Amino acid sequence: MVSSVDPRFGVALREFREQRGLSLRSLGQRAHRSKSHLHELEAGLKAPTVDTACHLDRVLDVGGALARLVDAPIDHAAEAGELRARVAASDVSADVLDRIEQGVDDLASAYPTMTPADLLPLVRRHLSYVGRLLEGRVTLAQRRRLLVAGGWLAVLRATVHIDLRQRTAAVAHLRAARDLAEHAEHGEIQAWCLETRAWDVLTQGDYQGALDLSRQAQRVAPRGSSARIQATAQEARAWARIGDVGATRRALDRVERLTANLPAPERAEHHYRYDPAKAAAYAATTLAWAGDPGAEQVARAVLAELDPYGDGGARPRRSASARLDLGLALVAAGQPDEAVALGAQAVASGRVVPSNWWRAAELLAKVEQSGVPEAVTLRDVCTEFAPGRRPSADSASG
Repeated sequence: MVSSVDPRFGVALREFREQRGLSLRSLGQRAHRSKSHLHELEAGLKAPTVDTACHLDRVLDVGGALARLVDAPIDHAAEAGELRARVAASDVSADVLDRIEQGVDDLASAYPTMTPADLLPLVRRHLSYVGRLLEGRVTLAQRRRLLVAGGWLAVLRATVHIDLRQRTAAVAHLRAARDLAEHAEHGEIQAWCLETRAWDVLTQGDYQGALDLSRQAQRVAPRGSSARIQATAQEARAWARIGDVGATRRALDRVERLTANLPAPERAEHHYRYDPAKAAAYAATTLAWAGDPGAEQVARAVLAELDPYGDGGARPRRSASARLDLGLALVAAGQPDEAVALGAQAVASGRVVPSNWWRAAELLAKVEQSGVPEAVTLRDVCTEFAPGRRPSADSASG
C-alpha cells in the first residue's frame, strides 16, 4: 500500500540519518536503496511504502518511528498552523546572531595581523556554522542576517585563499560570496567581491582586467561605502601599473575627496572598513608604481608615521609594505643603496606573504638593473625568506 506524501516522513528520515552521521550514499548502501530514491523520500517528492518505512526503521534502529508516520493520517489543519507558526518561530536566537556578526568583525579585524594559514580554519569554522543555521528554522529577517554574515565570511575566506595562492579555492568562495550577497541584496559585499578580484588579477599582471573590475565595483558599491573608496584606490593602482600617471593622479584625487570627511572607524584594522589613514599609504604605493617623482616624499612620510622607531610599529604589515614602496621610489630617484637596505628590512620582517611577494621581487629586479653591488644582499635575503621556505608572520592586503 502506498501512502499519501507526508512531509514529516522526509524530515524525520533526514534527522535520523544525520543523527547517525550517515550520508545519503552510506545509508543507501546499508539499506540497499539508491541515493536518488532516498533523496526523493527526504525531499517529499515520493511517498514511502509501509515496507520501505519498516525497512528504514530497522536499518536506522528508530523503533518504528518512520512506519508510524506512513500509517498516520495527515492533519492538514495542523500543518497549516505549523506553517503559520514557522513564520514567527526560529531556532536561532538574537543573541546567536549578534555573536555571529561580532565574530565576522573580529575575523575581519584579525586579517592584517594573523597568518593566512592560522586565520583560514577560523573563517572556515564560522562559515560552516552559518551554513548549518541557514538549513534550520529561521525567520525571513534572521535569514537575511545570516546571508549577510555568510557573504562577509565567504569573501574574507576567498581573500585568505588568494594570500595563500590557492586560486581555485578563492574563485569558488568569491562566487559563493557573490551569490549570498545577491540573495541578501547587499551591494557592498557584491562590490567587495569585484574589488577582491581586481586585486588578484592586478598581482597577476592583468592590469586592464583590474581596471575594469575596479570600475564595476565602484558602480555596484553604495555611495559613501568603504567598498567604493577601496575600489577607487584599486583603480588608481591599475592605472599606475598601466603607466598612465595622469589617470593615476586623478583617481587618487577622487580617493582624497571620498575620504576628506570620513571619520576613523571604530576598528581601524577591520579589512572592510576604510581607514582614512590608509589613504597616504595607498598613495605612496600607487605613485611608486607609476614612477611619479612625488612618490619618495609621500612614502617617507608614511613610513615615519607607521614605524617611527624602526621596530615595525603597531602595524608591521603596513610598515613592511611602506619600506617596499619607498625602496621602489628610491631606485627610480637614483638611490639604490638605501633601497637595498629598506627592501632587506621589509623581507626579513616576515611580513611579505605569497600574494604580496611579487612586490619584493619587483624591487629586487629594479635594484639589480641599477647595477649596484649591494643588490646581492637583497637577493640573499629574498632567497632566504621566499614563500615556502619560512613561515610568514602576517597576511597581505588587497
